[in-house]
Amino acid sequence: MEERSGKRRNGMMSILMLPWLAHGHISPFLELSKRLSDRNITIYFCSTPVNLSPIKRRLARTKYSSRIHLVELHLPHLPDLPPHLHTTKHLPPCLMPTLKTAFDLSAPGFSITLGLLHPDLVVYDFLQPWAPVVALSQGIPVVEFFCTGAAMSAFSIWFLMNLGVESPFPELHLQDHELPGFVQLFERTANGIKDGDRWKRCTGRSVGVVLIKSFQEIETKYIDYLTIQMGKKFVPVGPLVEEDHQHDQEDDGKRVEMTEWLDSKGKNSTVFVSFGSEYFLSRREITEIAHGLEQSRVNFIWVIRFHGGGREGDLQRTGPLMDSLQLQDALPEGFLGRVRDRGCVIEGWAPQAEILRHPSTGRFLSHCGWSSVMEAMRFGVPIIAMPMHLDQPINARLVGEGVGVGLEVKRDEEGRFRREDVAGAVRSVMVERAGERVRKRAMELRDVMELRRERGKEDEEIDGAVEELLHVCGKTNLVKDQEINHRFLVPN
Repeated sequence: MEERSGKRRNGMMSILMLPWLAHGHISPFLELSKRLSDRNITIYFCSTPVNLSPIKRRLARTKYSSRIHLVELHLPHLPDLPPHLHTTKHLPPCLMPTLKTAFDLSAPGFSITLGLLHPDLVVYDFLQPWAPVVALSQGIPVVEFFCTGAAMSAFSIWFLMNLGVESPFPELHLQDHELPGFVQLFERTANGIKDGDRWKRCTGRSVGVVLIKSFQEIETKYIDYLTIQMGKKFVPVGPLVEEDHQHDQEDDGKRVEMTEWLDSKGKNSTVFVSFGSEYFLSRREITEIAHGLEQSRVNFIWVIRFHGGGREGDLQRTGPLMDSLQLQDALPEGFLGRVRDRGCVIEGWAPQAEILRHPSTGRFLSHCGWSSVMEAMRFGVPIIAMPMHLDQPINARLVGEGVGVGLEVKRDEEGRFRREDVAGAVRSVMVERAGERVRKRAMELRDVMELRRERGKEDEEIDGAVEELLHVCGKTNLVKDQEINHRFLVPN
C-alpha cells in the first residue's frame, strides 16, 4: 500500500472534496477546488450525478476540466426520492430529512470510492459526520470546510454551548421572531440525528484545522474566537468569489439580453434583487416586494424562483411578455406594465456575479446568503438586507452593524416586512443622504478587497491553507493527533 506522507510518490497531492448537496455549498467547494488545483493538487470532486452535470458543462471549456475529476456519489434509491431529487434544488422542504438520510446511507459506496482513489486527504462539509469516520478508518486524514462565515459560526457555538448569558459580539443578535427558526435550525432531525449534533460531530472530527470561507479584514475576531473555543486552528481561504465566470453555452442568449438591458441604464442606477438559489418567496412576499420596488421609483432587475416551475432563465418584462403564467399569476395585476421602463424580472436563473459587477448595478436587495455577501463586497455594491432563514439573519447583522456595508429592511413584530419599508430601505441606500455612509463604506471595502488581490493576499491565504493541509497529511497517528475539543464532540 502506498505510504501516506502528505504527498504521493509522484510529488502531487490529491484531495477528495465532499460538499453537502446544496448549490450554496457546492459552489464554494468548487471555487476552493479550482484554487487548490492551480497549486498542482489533484482534485476529486464528489457529489450526486444531478449536481455534477452542470459542473461538467461549466468546466468543459476551461483548464480545470483536466485538473478537477468529477466523481459520482450514488445515493440509495428511496421511494420518495428519485435521482433527480438528489440535490436540494427544487426539493420540497418535507423531503429534506429524506435527502439527509439517503446521504447518510451512501457511506458504504463512499468507502468503496475512497478505496479506489486513495486520496491523500478528504475535505468535507458540515452535515455528514459519517464521512470523516469512513476516511479515518482507511487512514485518510480529514479536514472540514465551513462555507458559512465566521460570524455565524462563532454565534452558533456561543448559542449551542451556553457560553455565558450575553453574546460576546453585541452586533450579532437575533430578533424575537427569528429565535424560533434559529433554534429549529439545530433541532431538525433526520435519520435520528439532530442537525446541531451533525454539525458538532463534523467539526470535532476535523484533524487539527478547519478551513473557512472568509478573510481577516472583516472577521478576525470571529475567526480567533472559533480557534479558541474549538481547540482547532480556523484557517481562512478568502472570499472565493468566482473570477473566471464560466457558464453554459445554452445560457449565452439570456446573458446577452440581460446585459443589453443593463447597458441601457445609467451608472449605479439599478437595484439587483435576488434571494438565492434555494429560497422561494411566498405570494405575500412577492406582492410586498413588487409594490415596494414600484414605490421606490428606481430601476431594478429581479430574480424570482419557484419550486420546480418556470423555464430557467426566462426574462419576463414588457414588450412582448414571454409565456409564463406562473410568474404573471404571482405578480400583482398590471405590475409589469406599470414598471415597463425600469423593471426587468428574470424567472429561475441569472448570472449573479456578472450582474453585480455591471456598472449599472448600484445596490443589492439580498437575503444575505454568505456567497452573495462576499460577491457584493467584492464588487462594492451596498446591500439592502432582507434575511429569510438559516445563517442569513446573523449575516445581515454583520453586513449592517458589523461591517457597515448595508441597511436592513425593517419588519413588524410578527416578522413580516411591508412594501413601504422595502421602498424606504431601497431609496435610503440608493439615493438618499442617509445612505451615504453605507455607500462610502461599500466602496472602501471593495478597494480593500481589490488591494488584497493585487498584493497577492488571496494567493497567500490559499498557500497558507495548502501548508496546513500538507501538515495534516503528514500526521502518522491520526487518532492520537486529532485536536478534539471534547466539550463539542457529540458521541455516536
